[in-house]
Amino acid sequence: MHVFLTGGSGFIGSAVLRELTAAGHTVLALARSDAAAQALGAAGAQVLRGSLEEPASLRRGAAQADAVIHAAFIHDFSKFQENCQIDRRAIEALGAALEGTQRPLLVTSGTALIAARPATEADPPGTQVPRVATEQAADALAARGVRVAVMRLPPSVHGDGDHGFVPHLIKLARDTGVAVYRDAGANLWPAVHRLDAARAYLAALGHVRAGVRYHAVGEEGIPFRRITEVIGRRLGVPVASMSGAQADAHFGWFAHFAGFDNPAASRATRETLKWQPRERGLVEDLERGRYFS
Repeated sequence: MHVFLTGGSGFIGSAVLRELTAAGHTVLALARSDAAAQALGAAGAQVLRGSLEEPASLRRGAAQADAVIHAAFIHDFSKFQENCQIDRRAIEALGAALEGTQRPLLVTSGTALIAARPATEADPPGTQVPRVATEQAADALAARGVRVAVMRLPPSVHGDGDHGFVPHLIKLARDTGVAVYRDAGANLWPAVHRLDAARAYLAALGHVRAGVRYHAVGEEGIPFRRITEVIGRRLGVPVASMSGAQADAHFGWFAHFAGFDNPAASRATRETLKWQPRERGLVEDLERGRYFS
């Protein structure tokens, strides 16, 4: 197939790009900068200049493709609500180009939207989290007959090159001289290795049905305290529990995520897609030491 890919130069999208090309697909990848265009070209993709904030570029890319994978998102938490609405409009633009064609669209969301324990593929997203805009946009397209499915990722997608939540925790512990968990640290973070996540996208491309949700979850839930203890030991700093205002002050904007409890299952995804994670788990990845170099 000829696949249009957004986010192809990112941490997850670059792994998806490699999986697609290795499977014999050709890829047209969106690039918002010269650096991204160069990296995408070097990885074997054709390049379309544009951005999530330019709907016309998204429509052009989707119109040329047999299938679309939307893996891009603007990860600026100071403008999180605004960026969620940009994502909504991007999905609407992609869907507009695919409507009436039966060509598949796979969009990216997160297990963090779900309050159920453990969160499953059948659970609808909550309505109080701004990122729900992503799945609302997908559902609106599905109601119009677009073949759109959702790939939900856990809060921690790890591996070499990670610049997400775990690296932030490491930096915070290094800067403050203490690795902290909230209360008892029993809250659970699901996780997946980026290479396993990329394989889930590839497998899902042939199983896109309107309204279907998949979970690229390798580990259902890792206690936050366990993650913190590895960080403390690797950095040689003490590990401590904090609660209430003290924890809020320590974590700052990250306080909500530090207390986040989101065990998530992926049984239906594994069965439907014949997908089985095979890379290192999060704790083993931390133990390898590259996160601390």
